[in-house]
Amino acid sequence: MSVLSALTSLTPRIDAAATTAKQLVMSAEEKAKRAQIADTAKTFEASFLSVMTQQMFEGVKTSAPFGGGNGEAMFKSILTDAMSKEISKAGGVGLASTIQREMLKLQGLKE
Repeated sequence: MSVLSALTSLTPRIDAAATTAKQLVMSAEEKAKRAQIADTAKTFEASFLSVMTQQMFEGVKTSAPFGGGNGEAMFKSILTDAMSKEISKAGGVGLASTIQREMLKLQGLKE
């Protein structure tokens, strides 16, 4: 009878351990999802900044010795992309945090 009572007393502990393990697994999945959301928000902000800087540089004309020509036209988009990624890496304009917060809400996750 003592073996049966010992096993019976272990059942709640086993259930609690299983619940804790489940929470840890969900926690790892949630962390991965949060990291993916953060990366997506930063990428979106960089894309937005790229379009914004392309529009900003569209009206800028450079003088002949230091600019102009087909080369400048070809590489201007690469320059604006690189600039926008660096702006985003340095903290951006606050767009990524707002997008991340809204994406977390859509996924049913808390901030």
